[in-house]
Parts: sequence; C-alpha cells; structure tokens
Amino acid sequence: AAPIPEPEPEMTVGEMWEDYLEWKRPLVQPTTFNHFRKKFTNIIKGLVWNKEKQTMISFPCSIWDLPISTSVVDVLLASPFEDDSKRRTLVALSEAFTRLQSLGKTKVTVNPFVMPVSITKNKTDKYKSQVNADGTVDLRWWDKSDTETDPEELDRRAFTKEERDIIIKAFYEHKNASPRQLAPLVEFRFLTGCRSGEAFALEWKDVFLGRDKDYIRFSKSYNGELKNTQVPKTGEVRLFKIYPKLNELLLRIKPENAKPTDLVFTKLNGKHWDSNAIAKLWLSYDCKRNETKCSYPGVVTELADSGAISGYLPFYACRHTFITLQAHAGTDLLLLATACGNSVEVIQRHYLGIDTTVKMTDI
Repeated sequence: AAPIPEPEPEMTVGEMWEDYLEWKRPLVQPTTFNHFRKKFTNIIKGLVWNKEKQTMISFPCSIWDLPISTSVVDVLLASPFEDDSKRRTLVALSEAFTRLQSLGKTKVTVNPFVMPVSITKNKTDKYKSQVNADGTVDLRWWDKSDTETDPEELDRRAFTKEERDIIIKAFYEHKNASPRQLAPLVEFRFLTGCRSGEAFALEWKDVFLGRDKDYIRFSKSYNGELKNTQVPKTGEVRLFKIYPKLNELLLRIKPENAKPTDLVFTKLNGKHWDSNAIAKLWLSYDCKRNETKCSYPGVVTELADSGAISGYLPFYACRHTFITLQAHAGTDLLLLATACGNSVEVIQRHYLGIDTTVKMTDI
C-alpha cells in the first residue's frame, strides 16, 4: 500500500508575517513600512526595549512561533504592550491572514486575529465603543474598517474646536522654549490638516503669499527616522488654498530675511522637526538627574491629566481635527479631499459620521 503522505506543517505567525512584509514593502511609504517591520514585528516576537540596558528584552508573550490556528489573541492580550499597539498589530495580522487565505496558503477557515471588544483605543470613556444590553457592540466611527493601511491614518479620532484652541494656546504660553518653538507648527497642522512629514519638509519657496498667489504647495515629506526627504504619501503634488486665519499665521512667523530654501518650521537648533522630538513635547519625555530617572508629561498629556481637555490624542490627531471641523462646517468635500490628499468617500464614511446630532436641512 502506498504510504500515507505526512500532512504539511501549519504555517506559523512568524512565517505568515515575513511573507506579508515582502508583499507589503512596495505598497507603502518607507516610513509606514518601517512601522510594520520594526514595531509590529517586535510585538509579535514579544520584544520590549529596556532603557536601562539599552537593548531589547524578550517577554514570554511571543506569538512568532505559534501556528496561526492557535488562540494567539489571548497570548497577545497578556503582553505588556499598550492596548492601542496590540489593536494595530492585530489589524495588520488580520490583513496578512486574509491575504494568506486568498492565495490558498492556509486551510484555516476562521480568522484567528479578529480584534476582541476588550481592546479599546483609549482609557477615556469618550473613545469607547458602546456595548448594548444584549452584549452586541456599536462600533464607533474610528473602529470601522477601511482600505487605508497607514496606522496613523486609521486612527481618525479628533479634538473639538475648543480643545484645539486650548492646545495651541498651551504651546505658545509654555514656560519652556522648546514647546513655544513648536507652537507655530502645531497651529499650522491644526489649520491645514497636512501630514507630519509634509510640515517638517515645508520650505518658504512652497508658501505663496500675495493677491495673485495664495496657496501652499505640498510636494515633499521629511522622514525623521531615515533622515531624508521623499515624495509625499500620495506621490502627488498638492496645492492648499490659504484662507485668512492661516494667512495671519504665516505672515506672523515668516522672517523678514527668509530665504526660499529655509525651512518654515525648525527646532531651536535650526534642524528639521521629527516625530520623536515632537513626541517628547506632546506626550512625555524621560531624563536623568543626579542618577535619578525622571519622567515629565508633555503639553497635551498634562492638559488631559488636568481635565482641560477630555482626553489624550497623538500629534497626528491635528490632521483629523482639521478634516472633521471643516467637514462639519460645510466645506465642499471635493475641495477638502483634494487639499488634504484624501478621498470624498473616506471623509463621508469616517469624518461625517462622528456627529450624531446632524440633521437634514429643512428644504
């Protein structure tokens, strides 16, 4: 009798992930890919950065070598990573599994990377999905799936207009010089909704002020991790029409002797801003004084802790705040989508779905 063939070993999470990364690499910007390659990979491997030893240490929560049919979500939930990081990793793993299924590379029929309700995006009630009496969940607008793959773009939570103004004022009036230096950039992002890298790379030759020309040209993006300037995320040059409030900001901050190639926004040392430098002022930063480790809250963390704003959101929320406020103010959606490098469909689905009090116009 012919020997019974050995069943093929089931693919592990790590093998699926490496296959997925090779497929993902040419589809996204280098900045986004690095997020997948480094942060998500470390979470899957259970690796955490140890500041004291200045090295990665392994926790017993790795799902890398587990077969994809295993209850990997339970292992991930027990890991020391933040809920938001776990959630984003599961979103990526879910996409990797769906791709695996479509290629016929797995016999597993049920997606084992479905995100449990217990993983929320924020500890503040404002950002929790509504659990009904029967146990079903009403997904909030930021929980709805989309084809967007950038982790920062996926999280579309926003500040209110009042919170936006409180944050801007806090940076301008801060006792320290670095937050005050960052203030114009914070205000600019709240007033344009541009992506972080686009603001970091902006030069005065990209800003056209005057009667005949009153627009900003977003044609490049600065990657702080790779230390280079690249094409913007969409790969297209984008023109942004300047309006009065934005015009006032630009006139106020433009030096009299500004050269065309000068950066519009710089750190105190005259160099590019980058996401890590901003995170220290926005979220928190660690330091060492007399051999004692200290941790200080950033400007927005401090505002959230004091109750001045309803909750903490990352720096990228400046973009989502602008789009949200403009959409609800009645700005033409095609103009808004074009100016922000977005789509009308995404704005309708994710930004106009926030306010449940919106009603039809009485015509």
